[in-house]
Amino acid sequence: MSSPLSSTKTAAALRTSARVSAELLLVLVAAAVALWVLGRMWSVVWPLIVALFLTTLTWPLARFLHRHGWRPALAASVVTVFALLVGAGIVALIAVPVADQSGELADRVVQGIDKLRAWAAGPPLNIGDDQITGALDTATAKLQDSVGSVVTTAVTGVSTVVNGLVTAVLAIFLMFFFLKDGPRFLPWLTRQLPGRLATDIPEVASRSWDTLGAFVRSQAFVGLLDAVFIGIGLWILDVPLVLPLAVLTFVSAFVPIVGALFAGFVAVVIALVSNGPMDALIVLGIIILVQQLEGNVFQPMIQSRGLGLHAAAILLAVTLGGSLAGVVGSLLAVPVAALLAVAWNYLREQLVEEPREPEPGELPEDAPVPS
Repeated sequence: MSSPLSSTKTAAALRTSARVSAELLLVLVAAAVALWVLGRMWSVVWPLIVALFLTTLTWPLARFLHRHGWRPALAASVVTVFALLVGAGIVALIAVPVADQSGELADRVVQGIDKLRAWAAGPPLNIGDDQITGALDTATAKLQDSVGSVVTTAVTGVSTVVNGLVTAVLAIFLMFFFLKDGPRFLPWLTRQLPGRLATDIPEVASRSWDTLGAFVRSQAFVGLLDAVFIGIGLWILDVPLVLPLAVLTFVSAFVPIVGALFAGFVAVVIALVSNGPMDALIVLGIIILVQQLEGNVFQPMIQSRGLGLHAAAILLAVTLGGSLAGVVGSLLAVPVAALLAVAWNYLREQLVEEPREPEPGELPEDAPVPS
């Protein structure tokens, strides 16, 4: 026969559960308020995040110049200009070959459309030219009926481009100041904070900076792997614009999910209009294979080593970030999770009780008792 429940222990367990629930609720409310404030300040926070990412990429070069006697302002200026030239070179590497071959690609697109129309006119579809023309007329009528929404979309797109340019300019200026004054930030922060905070916050900030640098470098390495493998596949199939497509693959690796889809779509379309459907299917297979290896093998392994996070935690963080904030959430999910892990590990180090040294004459618990 089982023993009856203890009313005292039950009440104590309920009080503990209620207290923990209330504390957890307060934490969730505080997190929601912090996210709301972050959203209201996003026009400032987003350039700051982009500038931090750019600084982590360019800081090794700036540190090298600092160690060789360059003044901080001069080193920061040289590195910023170098980064701008590299960015402009990447854009030119993509745009110039596309512009040179745009006429040929346009002709092949037209030929591809003609082939599709001829294929649709034959069995098993047997779609005649009249039906195709009627479908085009219907699409044109719908487009004319939605002129207002098209204009609104265009205006929104222009606004997005302008906001992107403003963000880029702010990020570049912030990167310059981070490169110039970065080494003086932690000493300045230490002088501004009182008591224990003067030690804890600079230490967490230093560890967070190292972790953020590890994330950006690992992401760049993963993008480089994608670009090399996909570029080799395109080169073997003799697809045009191999180098621009490889560069586009590397750059798009910094935008999870959408970036890979966009780069893959561009590669498949160019293979379709240039080499035909069979090569396009092979390119699609290569991209899917590389993306699966990158998403399930390379990225979790490399980032888990560099960030101190388990591969499963990285995958869950990306999924949660994407569901909460879309593409931006997916982009920021892994570094945010890594920074939270840094803060938690430091807090745990401070909360761990040090083993107490026995007092003189005090016997350990497992010591034999004299008879």
